Amino acid sequence: MRNATIRQLQIFSIAASHLSFARAAESLHLTHAAVSLQIKQLEEVCGTLLFERIGKRVFLTEAGETLLEHARQILQSLKDANEALLALKGLKGGRIAVAVVSTAEYFAPGLLAEFRKTHGDVRIRLLIDNRDTVYRLLASNEVDLAIMGRPPPALDATAVAFAPHPLVIVASVDHPLAQRPNVTVEDLVSEMLIVREAGSGTRSAMEEFFKERSLKPRIGMEMGSNEAIKQAVVAGLGISFLSQHTLGLELSAGRLSILKVEGTPVMRRWHIVRHKSKHLTPALAVFWDFVLDFAPAYLCKLV
Repeated sequence: MRNATIRQLQIFSIAASHLSFARAAESLHLTHAAVSLQIKQLEEVCGTLLFERIGKRVFLTEAGETLLEHARQILQSLKDANEALLALKGLKGGRIAVAVVSTAEYFAPGLLAEFRKTHGDVRIRLLIDNRDTVYRLLASNEVDLAIMGRPPPALDATAVAFAPHPLVIVASVDHPLAQRPNVTVEDLVSEMLIVREAGSGTRSAMEEFFKERSLKPRIGMEMGSNEAIKQAVVAGLGISFLSQHTLGLELSAGRLSILKVEGTPVMRRWHIVRHKSKHLTPALAVFWDFVLDFAPAYLCKLV
């Protein structure tokens, strides 16, 4: 392994995370051939195959899984060393990789903009995906921290709740239930429900809401984005269970209505999460404190 290069380990780590050379090439702005060549050279250094193809799918071999664990440790150590040296030199800056669940995309860019007003020299990489993917990114140390709802219990993490997260049931403004001063949960059972995909925190909260009341909702459509769901509800295709933080534009424009359903809003909490073994670099520590201090009041303005 002494002849392996850092670049090879970087490319291998990203290809292993995606289990796709094509997606790794896209992520790294390289050609597919360049990624394949670097992996082939690394396999020659290791003296064994790191990937195997079964049908149309790519899998890590046992050797690949072993190398991936060590490669991530090496790359993280280099990153930590760079941040520590910058801190010792008294230099500003640093880099942070932040993952947020897709529901948080409605406030995360604004939060980052506020942070950069006082810390414009800190470079931030923002990734947005569903809860399951954000969990994987945290567990594999591909991001420094995450903003999400309820943290997965299986993750060995440090998580701090920083703001309320209300979830509500919405309908188009001309829906019959929107005209009623009070709506029972039983009234919703016959309605067509448009929901997020499995693995979404919003979907989990919705399922828990109905399960606690021993009711089974009538799921008519499943969509992978809050925007698609809101447009479907506006069009009258059904009702939905969504975070109130996603509804600002539609509510102000009079296109959606929050139903006055008993037991709602369902109150959850937003959390900032990092792996317990994550080293707090100066940049990461400043951002962590900023979220805890600034975000609560910022989010309150959005509901």
